[in-house]
Amino acid sequence: MPQSVIKVIVHIVFSTKNRNDLIPNNLEDELYRYIHGIIENNLAKLIIVGGTANHIHLLVSIGRNDIPKLIGDVKRSTSIWVKKKGAYGFYWQKGYGTFSIGQSQVADVLRYIRNQKEHHSTLDYKTEFRALCEKYQVEIDERYCWD
Repeated sequence: MPQSVIKVIVHIVFSTKNRNDLIPNNLEDELYRYIHGIIENNLAKLIIVGGTANHIHLLVSIGRNDIPKLIGDVKRSTSIWVKKKGAYGFYWQKGYGTFSIGQSQVADVLRYIRNQKEHHSTLDYKTEFRALCEKYQVEIDERYCWD
């Protein structure tokens, strides 16, 4: 085959440091557009971004990207950007969750990410993250999961 094609879709989740509400509501849309630009500059495709004041979800077609590098670029760049916007105490948590999904799951994950604010009116981030890990059959060590 003379052409190489890649389509790998991942659901990425990470929170602010200590899951504090550090994402100002008035910056949310602009932050999401900024994340879109970072991902596009990494030659990946952002399908959707959403979240709450203390965490975000990204659905990304990653192409040929190295996942840790891509997430590192997003976290590093957005942290600097948010601080320049006046949220001086802003930090992301150290870790993240990345879960592979198939094309047939995209519509469900899109709906899930769109409904984050409603979803979190009754569920905290830790409970949600544990449930995602269980759903995707990923074991976590809670001693290191929440830094």
